[in-house]
Amino acid sequence: MANGVSIKIGLKCEECGDINYTTYKNPKTFTEKMAIKKYSPRLKKHTIHKEVKLKS
Repeated sequence: MANGVSIKIGLKCEECGDINYTTYKNPKTFTEKMAIKKYSPRLKKHTIHKEVKLKS
């Protein structure tokens, strides 16, 4: 799971704007924003999901 260094981020669909996934990331080792191809349930296809900050 997440240790003291990791932060929780959301993955937001580029096409529909929904935050469909959450994950953890270490900002010291992975400095650029994530962009992953994931499944979007609303569109029923794979789309690019980009990293967004979540409200604590």
